[in-house]
Amino acid sequence: MTGISPLISIITPSYNRADELKYLYKSLKNQTIDKRVFEFIVSDDGSTDNTEQIVKKWQLKSEFKIKFIKQKNQGPGSARNHGLQNAQGEIILFIDSDCEAHPDWIKTIHNAFQDDKIDAFGGPDAAKEDFEPLQKAIDFSMTSFFTTGGMRGHSDKMMAKFFPRTHNMGIRKHIYNKIGGFGELRHGQDIEFSNRMRKTGANIKFLIEAIVYHRRRSTLKQFFKQVFNWGVARINLGKIDKEMLEFIHFLPSIAIIIFSIISIVVLSIGIPIIYFILATLIPLICLAIFGTIKKKDIRIFHLLIIVIPAQIFGYGLGFIFNFVNRYIFNRDSWTGFIKKYYD
Repeated sequence: MTGISPLISIITPSYNRADELKYLYKSLKNQTIDKRVFEFIVSDDGSTDNTEQIVKKWQLKSEFKIKFIKQKNQGPGSARNHGLQNAQGEIILFIDSDCEAHPDWIKTIHNAFQDDKIDAFGGPDAAKEDFEPLQKAIDFSMTSFFTTGGMRGHSDKMMAKFFPRTHNMGIRKHIYNKIGGFGELRHGQDIEFSNRMRKTGANIKFLIEAIVYHRRRSTLKQFFKQVFNWGVARINLGKIDKEMLEFIHFLPSIAIIIFSIISIVVLSIGIPIIYFILATLIPLICLAIFGTIKKKDIRIFHLLIIVIPAQIFGYGLGFIFNFVNRYIFNRDSWTGFIKKYYD
């Protein structure tokens, strides 16, 4: 495709995600906007699978411009920075390799950026009807106001500052250059980037209509490790700038401490444990019923009974462990579970 410079550059970092990238590519093919206004940049972070071969096949037949660039494995932040170095667009969009874009995603963003006062945006993520039950259950747990306080941007009601995240984020190139790109944090680098963006005085808009569909972790073990690392990352972020650590971030760890204390008291004074179990399960079951109705999938009910506590305990434990590590023992930054990026 030639004849017009793309106004929008879409950057996706990828590491061994050939199987998932195809869904993202298909969703970009189905965009309702003129395909000439955007380019798609796959910034490969040292993949060992067949990502490069697949992307090169797409380049031969695509209606929109596709670039494939590769670097040694250095993490998603470095891959995003590398992608931007090769971007032609005035507006830079970030979407993760495990996401799909709603058909009107680019059109919605393009229209919003016609307002010169908007410097950046963040949008919500959701689950598609054809996602696996576990992915739907995790999506509800990760996006519900009752479990996150709206921090991830799924309504205008938020109990904390809104920080755009790189699964669905956009920024004008000159603002990106002013900020200086993504840092080297292993987890939470998008929040740290957004925090620097806020401090420049950039006008950041929440675009609730700019939806991406997020294929979340496919096993409970992966999910628990992920949220544990997020709890760890929140403390590291707070050490960088206290504005990235708010009261709501303490709530899962407070819940764990209260739960532990009540458990000890109940067992020590001889109250039948069944009463304590029922008192804990009833609100959880109510939330699971609400999530099942919202997602319109009865298959996720029993999964929500597991996923919601896994999220709270995983995040809370990571938060507590790193709080003790950083604030009590005054040790260096800790990354949580050791794993490769994107795993």
